[in-house]
Parts: sequence; structure tokens; C-alpha cells
Amino acid sequence: MSRAVRALIERLGERRPRVALVLGSGLGALVDAVEAPLRIPYAEIPGFPVSAVSGHADEIVAGRLAGVEVLILSGRIHYYESGDAAAMRPMLEALKAVGVEILVLTNAAGSVNAAIAPGEVMLIDDHINFSGRNPLISEPSDARFTGMTTAYDAALRETLAAAAADVGETLHRGVYMWFSGPSFETPAEIRMARVLGADAVGMSTVPETILARFLGLRVVAASVVTNYGAGMTGDELSHTETKDVAPRGGAKLARILAAALPEIAT
Repeated sequence: MSRAVRALIERLGERRPRVALVLGSGLGALVDAVEAPLRIPYAEIPGFPVSAVSGHADEIVAGRLAGVEVLILSGRIHYYESGDAAAMRPMLEALKAVGVEILVLTNAAGSVNAAIAPGEVMLIDDHINFSGRNPLISEPSDARFTGMTTAYDAALRETLAAAAADVGETLHRGVYMWFSGPSFETPAEIRMARVLGADAVGMSTVPETILARFLGLRVVAASVVTNYGAGMTGDELSHTETKDVAPRGGAKLARILAAALPEIAT
């Protein structure tokens, strides 16, 4: 048992949630809805990477959300911070070790589909790993040949879609393309992404999905759209815009997740 797992088990006590959520930009308010929260800074868990991206709290929050025991990772480390596509592996391995079976991933993304506007939410049906980086490179076991045909669990996706309908929120569906970042995409790259079948682009989620499937976790993911892609409006992109717009879509996604969690956890 790793030091990280031992430390997390010790801090969690009797808590053994089956569902974990990774919060992207704009979803920090979801933590405020957690009942009886136990907050554990990443810095207190050996081997947990700490992000330097503004807007990420870098803490685990354990408690009840919509009546369901959950673990929330409030913030994630990105490939562009370390050059390591497997940077989230210690965290995900620890989640698996303490009993997590379902991983809900969220992110802030740029839309390359004119029908998906800033402030809206997109359920990820599939992804394109445009970066070419893979967190399983150097994994010595044959488990590295992880199948990705059903990377995003079909039943969990339908649960989120049904929950969105129940609470009256629009939930788009589409394909997410991972760029390494940290610079934003060029207009030519956005046009390429559209031609290749992407609906949104971003700098996270794909490596976590690959790692989660490698570990045997079920995955569902959604993007909060914060902007149109480069060249679609003529405006320059910025992280400030991401942080400013994300809470609008984040509030919508929070309502969807709260409605979906009781069904997800069954």
C-alpha cells in the first residue's frame, strides 16, 4: 500500500464513497453544497501533485452531495504544468484503492461547434487525443493496452442526459479534443478540430479518462463551455475569460450532477 493510500484512508476514517468527482474551472461552488465536508489539502497526501493554475483549490472534499457519499477532487494537475501525461495517476490510484468505482470528470472547454455557446454544458460522448501523449507510456504490464471503445460509460451518460431533462437544463452532446496547452489553439487548429469531428477543445480530461479506464473505473465526463474557439468570433482568448464565464455553465452542470448522483450511485 502506497503512502498516499495509507494517508487518505487514515484521513477518511470510515468513509468509503463509490463515486468521485474531479472539478474543473467554474465548479468550485459545488463543494459548498457538500454536507458535513471533510477537507484534505493535496499537500497533506504524500505524492499528490499540487496545481499552480489559478481557480483550482487543490483539496479533496469528502461528504454527502445530494444524499450520496462522494469524494471531490477540487482541482487537478494538467499535462502542461509538468510535461507528465500520467501526473494524475497517484490520485486516481488512491481513489481506486479506497473504493471508488465511478469517476465523474468535468472541465472548462472551448466550443468549435457554433450550436454550443459559452455558458452551456456538453456531455462528452467520445474524445480525440490530438496531443499524442498517453499516460500509459512506460507502463510495463500488458494492461497498458487498454481498450477505449467505451471510454465514457453509456449508462452513466444516459443518466446525466435524463437528469438534465428532469431539471430543465440543456445538455449538449459531443466529442472533446485534447490539446496539450498551455497556449490556446490557433484559428487553423480550430478549423482542423471541426473537420476531424470535435465539438469542443480543452487541455485536460483525456489523460484522466485513459488512466481511469486502465484502473477499471467507470467514467462519465462533461465540459462547461467558456468560449468559442480561436477565429470564431475575432476575439483573443484568455484564462481570465475562462474563469469569468465558467461559473455560469458550472451552475448548470452542478444542478445536473446533483440530480444524477442518486441514480449514478445505485
